[in-house]
Amino acid sequence: MGNAANERHTFHILQRLLEAKNVSVIEDDCPNRTLLQKTLYGATFGSIMHKSDNTRIYVHTQVYSCKMDRMKPEAEAGQIALKEERHQYILELLGSEGRVLAADLSSRYKVSEDTIRRDLRELASSGKIQRVHGGALPRRAEAVPFVSRQQIDMESKIGIARAAADMIRDGQVVLIDGGTTNLRIASYLSRERSATIVTNSPPLALALADHPKLSVLMLGGNFLKEARVTTGIETIRRVESIRADLCFLGMCSLHPEVGITVGDREEAYVKQAMIGASTEVVGLISLGKMGTSLPYLVGPASRLTRLITDASDEDVLNPYRSQGIEVTST
Repeated sequence: MGNAANERHTFHILQRLLEAKNVSVIEDDCPNRTLLQKTLYGATFGSIMHKSDNTRIYVHTQVYSCKMDRMKPEAEAGQIALKEERHQYILELLGSEGRVLAADLSSRYKVSEDTIRRDLRELASSGKIQRVHGGALPRRAEAVPFVSRQQIDMESKIGIARAAADMIRDGQVVLIDGGTTNLRIASYLSRERSATIVTNSPPLALALADHPKLSVLMLGGNFLKEARVTTGIETIRRVESIRADLCFLGMCSLHPEVGITVGDREEAYVKQAMIGASTEVVGLISLGKMGTSLPYLVGPASRLTRLITDASDEDVLNPYRSQGIEVTST
């Protein structure tokens, strides 16, 4: 038989074995090392050894193509010719590892560093990543003034704030951090709820002023105008003197690998103190802030006990669940 006939004959044999589930492993150059429930296309085989128990076939030359549901960006993936594919793999790797290096990507995908640098520049210019020397980080959250933030994602914030307000129980001491989503909690707290609210947010303290049964403790300190919160050593000392049942943490950005980050160092210190002073820590965050990072680290995502978000994509939420965080999707 000619080469083409040989290839077709071999292909049909393998296909029948796969369909009959008599083949458990095919060793080849396909990236995930298994073709179970996969379909071979355009395969070229040099030699085949079929074991007597009909369970294994060894293919000694390359299978040029295989159809897979999803290929992870592993080092053996070989050269990825299409720019769009490289971009997708870079974003997936960034999501799973929290950073990427140009030299590592070049080796991993067998393309030049110049090509990788162009890829990273294009991804950065489209706002999908944050370009840094030698590689990239998750996209950076935008610094938006407090007044402007009140008008962003209003529907999402309402759903998140309602879910947060429903968590508060009578007799609890509750720390509520600053932030436009946290501010909306005041609108949905039952007028019959009796609890102590401790906050470093003057707007929230004012919003709770007419609540008949809540006690409100306002934390003093330096007033950070941009975020509308108090910060500094005085604020931290007051927080450290409290044992809160529940904390609603203001979330500027969150990434499953990078963690909880903010744009102001003093604000990061206050959030760290709030986490340390609370039995349960709940992060309130809209989808647009997830997968982003800012310069100052508050702590790993795993410091949260629960996440309340409008995000519903399981690929977005599962990395947090895997860290033991309970997720409430509104």
